[in-house]
Amino acid sequence: MTAPQVPSITRLIEQGRVDRYAVAGRDPNPIHRETPEAYAGPFGRPAAHGMILLAMVSEAMGAAFGLAWAETGSFKVRWRSPALPPVTVTASATLKKDQDGLATYEVAVQDEHGEMLLTGTAAARYA
Repeated sequence: MTAPQVPSITRLIEQGRVDRYAVAGRDPNPIHRETPEAYAGPFGRPAAHGMILLAMVSEAMGAAFGLAWAETGSFKVRWRSPALPPVTVTASATLKKDQDGLATYEVAVQDEHGEMLLTGTAAARYA
């Protein structure tokens, strides 16, 4: 048995998605909404929640590992740059190590211009 291939996931992150996440995640931070605070903030406009990007990595890993991702998966990531809606982003994973039934991947989320928004590692058992 070998480590599964993890599919890439591409998604448009528009302000409506960010607004829905703010409600679902109970995150009222005005930096994510179309508010005066967001436009006066460090990015000059609303920024998507970093957890939206992380969820895309988890979705990709879950597609490859199924229940094993929920039971044995882990990741360690670093946010590199904000996702500023509307933006199309792609989450990807590249196998780095496959040993004793534990697969470790380099993971990344980048925007349509190739800018890295998130990088790190993810691992899960498959055997």
